[in-house]
Amino acid sequence: MDIEKTLVPWMGKTMKMIDNHIQDVFYEKNISLTKTQWILLKKLEEKNGVPQQELAFLTGRDKTSLTRLVNTMEKKSLVARIPCKSDKRINRIYLTKKGELLLKETSPIMEHFAKSLQENISEEEIAKAIEIIKRVQENLITQSAKKL
Repeated sequence: MDIEKTLVPWMGKTMKMIDNHIQDVFYEKNISLTKTQWILLKKLEEKNGVPQQELAFLTGRDKTSLTRLVNTMEKKSLVARIPCKSDKRINRIYLTKKGELLLKETSPIMEHFAKSLQENISEEEIAKAIEIIKRVQENLITQSAKKL
Protein backbone atom coordinates (compact mmCIF):
# COMPACT_ATOMS: atom_id res chain seq x y z
CA MET A 1 0.00 0.00 0.00
CA ASP A 2 1.19 3.49 -0.87
CA ILE A 3 0.89 5.51 2.36
CA GLU A 4 0.58 8.73 0.33
CA LYS A 5 -2.75 7.41 -0.98
CA THR A 6 -4.20 7.25 2.54
CA LEU A 7 -5.72 10.03 4.63
CA VAL A 8 -3.10 9.87 7.40
CA PRO A 9 -0.23 11.86 5.85
CA TRP A 10 -2.58 14.38 4.27
CA MET A 11 -4.40 15.07 7.52
CA GLY A 12 -1.10 15.32 9.40
CA LYS A 13 0.49 17.68 6.86
CA THR A 14 -2.63 19.82 6.77
CA MET A 15 -2.76 20.19 10.56
CA LYS A 16 0.92 21.13 10.64
CA MET A 17 0.33 23.75 7.94
CA ILE A 18 -2.66 25.12 9.86
CA ASP A 19 -0.66 25.30 13.10
CA ASN A 20 2.21 27.11 11.37
CA HIS A 21 -0.10 29.57 9.63
CA ILE A 22 -1.93 30.45 12.86
CA GLN A 23 1.41 31.01 14.61
CA ASP A 24 2.55 33.27 11.76
CA VAL A 25 -0.68 35.31 11.86
CA PHE A 26 -0.51 35.75 15.65
CA TYR A 27 3.20 36.65 15.42
CA GLU A 28 2.54 39.25 12.70
CA LYS A 29 -0.13 40.83 14.90
CA ASN A 30 2.18 40.69 17.96
CA ILE A 31 -0.17 38.31 19.79
CA SER A 32 1.61 36.01 22.24
CA LEU A 33 -0.66 32.99 21.90
CA THR A 34 -0.52 29.51 20.41
CA LYS A 35 -3.33 27.67 18.67
CA THR A 36 -3.56 25.30 21.65
CA GLN A 37 -3.84 28.21 24.07
CA TRP A 38 -6.53 29.78 21.89
CA ILE A 39 -8.52 26.54 21.89
CA LEU A 40 -8.35 26.43 25.69
CA LEU A 41 -9.59 30.03 25.90
CA LYS A 42 -12.44 29.16 23.54
CA LYS A 43 -13.43 26.08 25.58
CA LEU A 44 -13.43 28.18 28.76
CA GLU A 45 -15.62 30.77 27.10
CA GLU A 46 -18.11 27.97 26.41
CA LYS A 47 -17.79 26.41 29.87
CA ASN A 48 -16.02 28.73 32.32
CA GLY A 49 -15.05 27.32 35.72
CA VAL A 50 -14.81 23.77 34.46
CA PRO A 51 -12.82 21.29 36.60
CA GLN A 52 -9.29 20.86 35.27
CA GLN A 53 -9.80 17.13 34.65
CA GLU A 54 -12.92 17.79 32.57
CA LEU A 55 -11.06 20.50 30.65
CA ALA A 56 -8.43 17.91 29.72
CA PHE A 57 -11.20 15.78 28.24
CA LEU A 58 -12.84 18.74 26.45
CA THR A 59 -9.56 19.76 24.82
CA GLY A 60 -8.40 16.23 24.03
CA ARG A 61 -5.25 16.57 26.14
CA ASP A 62 -3.78 14.33 28.79
CA LYS A 63 -3.71 15.64 32.36
CA THR A 64 0.04 16.32 32.37
CA SER A 65 0.10 18.40 29.17
CA LEU A 66 -3.03 20.28 30.26
CA THR A 67 -1.38 21.11 33.59
CA ARG A 68 1.63 22.54 31.74
CA LEU A 69 -0.67 24.49 29.42
CA VAL A 70 -2.71 25.93 32.32
CA ASN A 71 0.52 26.81 34.18
CA THR A 72 1.78 28.74 31.15
CA MET A 73 -1.51 30.53 30.67
CA GLU A 74 -1.76 31.31 34.37
CA LYS A 75 1.67 32.99 34.19
CA LYS A 76 0.31 35.10 31.31
CA SER A 77 -2.72 35.95 33.50
CA LEU A 78 -5.10 34.51 30.90
CA VAL A 79 -6.65 31.91 33.20
CA ALA A 80 -7.01 31.37 36.94
CA ARG A 81 -6.90 28.03 38.74
CA ILE A 82 -9.18 28.12 41.76
CA PRO A 83 -9.67 25.18 44.15
CA CYS A 84 -13.25 23.98 44.51
CA LYS A 85 -14.76 25.04 47.85
CA SER A 86 -16.43 21.68 48.46
CA ASP A 87 -13.45 19.53 47.37
CA LYS A 88 -9.99 21.12 47.54
CA ARG A 89 -8.57 18.34 45.33
CA ILE A 90 -10.52 19.74 42.37
CA ASN A 91 -9.22 22.82 40.59
CA ARG A 92 -11.62 24.83 38.48
CA ILE A 93 -10.21 26.84 35.60
CA TYR A 94 -11.59 30.29 34.85
CA LEU A 95 -10.98 32.84 32.13
CA THR A 96 -9.55 36.08 33.49
CA LYS A 97 -10.54 39.50 32.13
CA LYS A 98 -7.25 39.54 30.22
CA GLY A 99 -8.08 36.11 28.76
CA GLU A 100 -11.57 37.27 27.77
CA LEU A 101 -10.15 40.36 26.04
CA LEU A 102 -7.53 38.33 24.18
CA LEU A 103 -10.16 35.84 23.03
CA LYS A 104 -12.38 38.70 21.87
CA GLU A 105 -9.43 40.17 19.94
CA THR A 106 -8.38 36.89 18.33
CA SER A 107 -11.74 35.28 17.55
CA PRO A 108 -12.32 37.38 14.40
CA ILE A 109 -8.80 36.46 13.25
CA MET A 110 -9.53 32.75 13.70
CA GLU A 111 -12.95 33.05 12.04
CA HIS A 112 -11.42 34.83 9.03
CA PHE A 113 -8.71 32.18 8.84
CA ALA A 114 -11.25 29.33 8.94
CA LYS A 115 -13.32 30.97 6.21
CA SER A 116 -10.25 31.57 4.05
CA LEU A 117 -9.39 27.86 4.16
CA GLN A 118 -12.78 27.01 2.70
CA GLU A 119 -12.61 29.36 -0.30
CA ASN A 120 -13.47 27.63 -3.57
CA ILE A 121 -14.97 24.67 -1.67
CA SER A 122 -18.72 24.16 -1.89
CA GLU A 123 -20.93 23.70 1.17
CA GLU A 124 -21.61 20.15 0.00
CA GLU A 125 -17.89 19.38 -0.22
CA ILE A 126 -17.33 20.85 3.25
CA ALA A 127 -20.18 18.77 4.69
CA LYS A 128 -18.77 15.62 3.01
CA ALA A 129 -15.26 16.33 4.32
CA ILE A 130 -16.61 16.79 7.86
CA GLU A 131 -18.54 13.52 7.53
CA ILE A 132 -15.38 11.70 6.42
CA ILE A 133 -13.28 13.18 9.24
CA LYS A 134 -15.93 12.15 11.77
CA ARG A 135 -15.75 8.59 10.44
CA VAL A 136 -11.96 8.63 10.78
CA GLN A 137 -12.40 9.78 14.40
CA GLU A 138 -14.93 7.00 15.02
CA ASN A 139 -12.44 4.49 13.61
CA LEU A 140 -9.78 5.86 15.97
CA ILE A 141 -12.13 5.50 18.93
CA THR A 142 -12.92 1.93 17.88
CA GLN A 143 -9.20 1.12 17.54
CA SER A 144 -8.48 2.62 20.98
CA ALA A 145 -11.35 0.65 22.55
CA LYS A 146 -9.93 -2.60 21.12
CA LYS A 147 -6.67 -1.97 23.01
CA LEU A 148 -8.50 -1.85 26.34
